[in-house]
Amino acid sequence: MYRYDDYDQQLLDERVVQFRDQMRRHLAGELSDDEFRPVRLQNGLYIQRHAPMYRISVPYGHLASRQLRKLAYLARTYDRGYAHFTTRTNVQFNWSPLEAIPDMLAELASVQMHSNQTSGNDIRNITADAFAGVAADEIVDPRPWAEILRQWATYNPEFAYLPRKFKIALNGATEDRVVVRIYDIGLDLKRDADGNIGFRVLVGGGLGRTPILGEEIAGFVPWQHLVTYCESILRVYNRHGRRDNVWKARIKILVKALGAEEFARQVEEEWAHVKDGPNTLTEAEVQRVAAHFVDPDYETLPGRNALYEAQLADSKPFAAWVKRNVRAHKVPGYASVTLSLKKTGVPTGDITAEQMELVADWADRFSFGEARMTHEQNIVLADVKLSDLHTLWQLAREAGLATPNIGLLTDIICCPGGDFCALANAKSIPIAEAIQQRFDDLDYLYDIGDIDINISGCMNACGQHHVGNIGILGVDKNGEEWYQVTIGGCQGNATALGKVIGPSFARAQMADVVEKLIETYIEYRHEDERFVDTVHRLGIEPFKQRVYGGEVQKQRKVAHA
Repeated sequence: MYRYDDYDQQLLDERVVQFRDQMRRHLAGELSDDEFRPVRLQNGLYIQRHAPMYRISVPYGHLASRQLRKLAYLARTYDRGYAHFTTRTNVQFNWSPLEAIPDMLAELASVQMHSNQTSGNDIRNITADAFAGVAADEIVDPRPWAEILRQWATYNPEFAYLPRKFKIALNGATEDRVVVRIYDIGLDLKRDADGNIGFRVLVGGGLGRTPILGEEIAGFVPWQHLVTYCESILRVYNRHGRRDNVWKARIKILVKALGAEEFARQVEEEWAHVKDGPNTLTEAEVQRVAAHFVDPDYETLPGRNALYEAQLADSKPFAAWVKRNVRAHKVPGYASVTLSLKKTGVPTGDITAEQMELVADWADRFSFGEARMTHEQNIVLADVKLSDLHTLWQLAREAGLATPNIGLLTDIICCPGGDFCALANAKSIPIAEAIQQRFDDLDYLYDIGDIDINISGCMNACGQHHVGNIGILGVDKNGEEWYQVTIGGCQGNATALGKVIGPSFARAQMADVVEKLIETYIEYRHEDERFVDTVHRLGIEPFKQRVYGGEVQKQRKVAHA
């Protein structure tokens, strides 16, 4: 993974000193709340429902073991002993005292981490595939390119005060594991017929109040122009994006208003002035960054391991975990392991200080000292020998990190919701827990098969409910918490937005609603058909009839009485 050079570290150390002084002035009354707000936001500090929320950036999800241990230290020293992993590979602390934030930032700087630009109207954390560099279907490793963009975007004064927040994601594999179509800029790495690297560029994606999927504005931009082309997109947005209405300020609204063709024309016009300028990438610069992402020192191993295969045959629980939580690796004798942060009864994405320290130990022991955060709020150890899988499984099971549910119904994506967030209309965590408890039967989960449930506590869509096979959105009705349900959304190469099935539901109904949806799917599905495939084949009507009929409908009448 990338390691800071002297310039990186100096910039970060200077930011620590600067922010410490800004915090001192604010606490002394020299900076008002309004004056301090843009400062704290660009340093990842929110004022939430109960306490400050501090958000830390993890570029493209990579965490060295020393960084995990530092996060554990921060959780134990300044918070309540745990952290929350988000869908955009950020780490959030929900209970840290305001006056402690400068000390936390200084601790982070000591391990080459920071919280800069994790909020505010700027370019946020750059995300990429959690399996980059190890996936068998990879076309081009996206990590060097993500790092190049990170270095370009961090502290870039031209884009420090955009009309609204801005998010970029890169995919370098045949399978889109990043959901590039929901980003302001989605970059799909490609090779042309001669093997040259370039980028398919998607612009104008975003969820929130107005969910829109990004549209292609360029089929192939040569790698030399990655920065200049993104720069041109942002200049068009900075020039024409709305600043008078926060709800219409995202680039997706501008692209929609202009049309993708006209937006692309304006980008090309802007690009003509900069495409061969100082920000054009050179082979030397790309190689400098790419040198940080070379393969670790893999051993030469056979593709099959007799001990591992015997362990699979002897233990059904181990075999079940391997089936759901272990992925094939590009190197024979190795595998990639997903540690689940979705144990029933534990808030989705939460991880304790003790668990972070254990994962750091396992990363050192089994995976070349590195762990990765996933878009689905889990953790990956990317480079584990087949012969070590059984031992790792035993350790993870003891630590509560081996739930064999990756891709299943209880592997729920969920924002913190109204329990913490001041923006939320409703709580998310209790809904996720109720669903997990209702379906806490592995045999039944395996029968249901692959299904994504995404839960957001408000229209900001931090839980990305629009692209869940089942999406749940918290809404406010006269001061009460209700939940709107969509179905048919999906991620990946066929990313789609879900459709609302009808009026919203009270909290107590939600587990029943999900159960009705699953019952409908089981009744109508074809052999080997996933939930989302059945929805797309039949439409929402059979699901709607099941949910709004019978007992659920009676409960709705009682609730409205």
